[in-house]
Amino acid sequence: MSKKNRSQTNNVQNNFEDPNDEKLNITKSVFQTAREMQEKKAAEELAKQEELERKIAEREKKKREEHDRQLEEDRKELIRLKQGLISESDTIHEEQPQEIHLSFWQKISSFFYLNKWWLGIGLLCAAVFSYLIYDLVTKPRPDMTVLIIGESSALDEESSLADYFARFADDYNSNGEILVSAYYIPYTDNPQRNYANGVDTKLTAELQSADSVIVIGNKYVDDILKADEVFVDLSDIYPENPHVKKYKYLLKDTGFAEKIGLSPDRLSDDWFIAVRRPAKLMYSSEEDMQEIYDRDFVVFDSIINDLS
Repeated sequence: MSKKNRSQTNNVQNNFEDPNDEKLNITKSVFQTAREMQEKKAAEELAKQEELERKIAEREKKKREEHDRQLEEDRKELIRLKQGLISESDTIHEEQPQEIHLSFWQKISSFFYLNKWWLGIGLLCAAVFSYLIYDLVTKPRPDMTVLIIGESSALDEESSLADYFARFADDYNSNGEILVSAYYIPYTDNPQRNYANGVDTKLTAELQSADSVIVIGNKYVDDILKADEVFVDLSDIYPENPHVKKYKYLLKDTGFAEKIGLSPDRLSDDWFIAVRRPAKLMYSSEEDMQEIYDRDFVVFDSIINDLS
């Protein structure tokens, strides 16, 4: 190739490459410019945010300073009021309670709400009291009570002992019917059984009351009671009666078992009937017991005459 042709070729190449080099430089400048603009914009946004936060901080600071200043002024004003330097304050005002007006039903609702616990306790006490009154009014009141001391399921569950005594009793409480109660205490010579049945407690309570004057018992009565102090000596009242042995009227061979609906072999030979003497007791006065004694002894005497 001649020098002229090579020169032309180089010129063509230079003319071809120069525009490309210029485009590459232009493209690079655009990216740089865009980045710089973006960075500038971000810097401006950051500056605005910092300025806004500064203003907010200054405003909050002013509020706190104003609040603290007002508190200090109020404190000083309060001190002057307490010291009597001023009679009233323009900055400190006593808050008057706002009167609340309630309707009639709102007052009732508020009353029940504020007193619900006391009302609940009151209702419970009223319910218990009402039950006790009802039980007292409706509970049968016997005209007399016969106390049975000793173990005998026949006397307790199978006999008509109460009906037999009712034949000789009267309507002492004037309720229109004659009712005799037989109170059974199954005393034995076994302390464990007595404890399990609550015998000692029942016996103590009953003997400290004047409700029962007539007693039906067996041989174990002598082991637990001072009979000469508790019972009347029947030998002075019925000296000729063969069934009387000191305070006991022995029920053997008297027909007592048949009269209360039992066969004679259901009762052992040691069962007897006796009468408690009037005395001052824990739950009754001697006068009260004397009144019951005078009434029940009439029944006792009628039974002795019926069995003899």
